[in-house]
Amino acid sequence: MAHSHHKSGLVPLTLAAIGIVYGDIGTSPLYTMKEVFSKEHGLPLTPDNIMGIVSLIFWGLTVIVSLKYVTLVLRANNRGEGGIMALMALALSSVSRSGRFYFPLMVMGLFGATLFYGDSIITPAISVLSAIEGLEVAAPGLEPYVVPLTVIVLVGLYSVQARGTAGIGKWFGPIMVVWFATLAAMGIVNIIEAPDILAALNPLYALKFMVQNGLVAFIALGAVVLAFTGAEALYADMGHFGPKPIRMAWFLVAFPGLALNYLGQGALLIHRPEAVDNPFFQQLGPWSIYPLVALSTVATVIASQATISGTFSMTKQAIALGFLPRMRVEHTSATEMGQIYLPMVNWLQLAVVVLAVIGFGSSSNLAAAYGIAVTATMLVTTVLTFFVIRYRWHYNLLLCFFATGFFLIIDVALFSSNALKILHGGWFPLLLGIILFTIMLTWKRGRELVFDNLQKHAIPLDAFLESLFIAPPIRVPGTAIYLRGETDGVPHAMLHNLAHNKVLHERVIFLTVKIHEVPWVPLAERVRVYALGHDCYQLNVHYGFKDEPNIPQALEAAAEFGLTFESLETSYFIARQTVIKGPGAGMAPWREHLFVGMSRNARGAADYYQVPSNRVIELGTQIMI
Repeated sequence: MAHSHHKSGLVPLTLAAIGIVYGDIGTSPLYTMKEVFSKEHGLPLTPDNIMGIVSLIFWGLTVIVSLKYVTLVLRANNRGEGGIMALMALALSSVSRSGRFYFPLMVMGLFGATLFYGDSIITPAISVLSAIEGLEVAAPGLEPYVVPLTVIVLVGLYSVQARGTAGIGKWFGPIMVVWFATLAAMGIVNIIEAPDILAALNPLYALKFMVQNGLVAFIALGAVVLAFTGAEALYADMGHFGPKPIRMAWFLVAFPGLALNYLGQGALLIHRPEAVDNPFFQQLGPWSIYPLVALSTVATVIASQATISGTFSMTKQAIALGFLPRMRVEHTSATEMGQIYLPMVNWLQLAVVVLAVIGFGSSSNLAAAYGIAVTATMLVTTVLTFFVIRYRWHYNLLLCFFATGFFLIIDVALFSSNALKILHGGWFPLLLGIILFTIMLTWKRGRELVFDNLQKHAIPLDAFLESLFIAPPIRVPGTAIYLRGETDGVPHAMLHNLAHNKVLHERVIFLTVKIHEVPWVPLAERVRVYALGHDCYQLNVHYGFKDEPNIPQALEAAAEFGLTFESLETSYFIARQTVIKGPGAGMAPWREHLFVGMSRNARGAADYYQVPSNRVIELGTQIMI
């Protein structure tokens, strides 16, 4: 159980959580107010509207983040793991596999997850852009340099991923504390100038604003959402910190800093309406712009780092749950379990992020694209939470409806106001989501077809061994380990070995890896051994989807069952499946091509399970789908 939060106390963990969990939501003040009052939304800049918006943002942070995420959703965790993939695994395991909810929930969960990828592409783009756009406030002549500078910063950020973030990571928390303190200080300075903004703490202003402005207010909601982006990250990173530091960091640092800053920006706009073109950078005066640009660039890089790490751990979970082919996962830190690096994901993500920065060109254009990904993921989280509390915890139905229905109404309102912007840029995360969604479902379906094919041709192991030992083959020294799927019969590799080499090793192990819909499997439950007679054993290794599969390590654990392994005497026989397209019913031809292409490029099992490569013998088999 490599949980980092048992090692250190509450204060260091809270500090770390501020740096990782709240980077994204913490950098929202850079662009939220500017967007709400931008010309396209047609919301007039009047004191009443300013009060209404600030009140909406304040109460939105209270209801969506403090109540929904920090209070309710953090409880719906999968053995301490959060995030939409873990939540989906939890919801799926609480309804029956054959039931009517299973497939729709899987589709929803997957779509929410793929939109999280869209979100994690827009977050680095919009936040770093909006930080560097502060230069335009200082000197309008610097405008042409904004996009190139942003690209340079982002390329730098993605290039250092391979080294891991352990070294610089310890600075994230303290820097973000400075950031939130700066937000609070700037807010207070402006609140003192126009204290009447404090009336916005009254939720009636938010309601009045919604009622009086009708459609305009509904459109404005699409931009108000920008203040809540990053709430999803707070749940996804739960496994690293545990719920307590996340709650502490929110109520003691992030929430006060954000609330004061939005109040301050509201006060500034009432006081000096001309600051509306970029209120964030005009809160203190011209002297402060360059230091602010520097600080906010660092803060947005930290926020982007958190979404990149989130993407890595999400991809690793998707691979374990069978939605993506096996890829290279490198561990960048020997001590921290969660510090992983997936080269392929990293460079693909960088390519798309740079395209987004150049293609959209400004944070205002990206804002339209941002909202839809965020609100859709929030909506899915609410629905999945309902299934968990109803079917997993068996709460009273009325209670479940009230607990999630209230948030559902808010989510639907926010989502639909963003749906108005699909043509303005909302199509971008949706398109990314649909592509990823297709890839994931195709992989899952393709694996099922391969599995069905193997099952059709499977020879039951017990009967086979029984008939084999009637006239036993020659036994040669050493141990043979055959990887065997959960429901496979006799491993193909063994059939080939018997057919061509006509020998059997003196000790034969059938090794089956089972990955469960929980994040961690305790060490005591990891390995089970069953004797099959004639020195043949079935060895089952159980992992959770966040565990790191390591077979040599699992073999050491088998010693308590009386099996010891000499690594030079042990050979691993693995069948490498080559999938070929067959005629007849399977998937649509283009999906078959996609699946075949992915399975050709997937990492071999030996590599994925960390088996020493010089002890592996691969035997090929062809499978038609």
